[in-house]
Amino acid sequence: MSSIQSCVPPGFRFHPTDEELVGYYLRKKFASQKIDLDVIKDLDLYRIEPWDIQEICRIGSEEQKEWYFFSHKDKKYPTGTRTNRATMAGFWKATGRDKAIYEKARVIGMRKTLVFYKGGHLMD
Repeated sequence: MSSIQSCVPPGFRFHPTDEELVGYYLRKKFASQKIDLDVIKDLDLYRIEPWDIQEICRIGSEEQKEWYFFSHKDKKYPTGTRTNRATMAGFWKATGRDKAIYEKARVIGMRKTLVFYKGGHLMD
């Protein structure tokens, strides 16, 4: 994949809190409003492999340990609620408990941790 970098000033750091990610960035994205700086890319988590994420979501030229992106959930079955998390090379599996994200004592989102497993799929 080609290098797609956000244009940010030298020394720029992007370390938003969960509240900022949901309350500002995701809220604006959902409302189709412009976000001031193009630092969160759109990608389909289930159509690319995890090792390609860092190149697509790179911000500036410094080393990063976290990458931010918007992705839609892919349903496993058209009429069901289960999420399809498979890619060509493996699958994403939810791990741990979901964490509530609050804004002024009100839940505005949930944080889910996913781990990628290369190879065959777990039995449902």
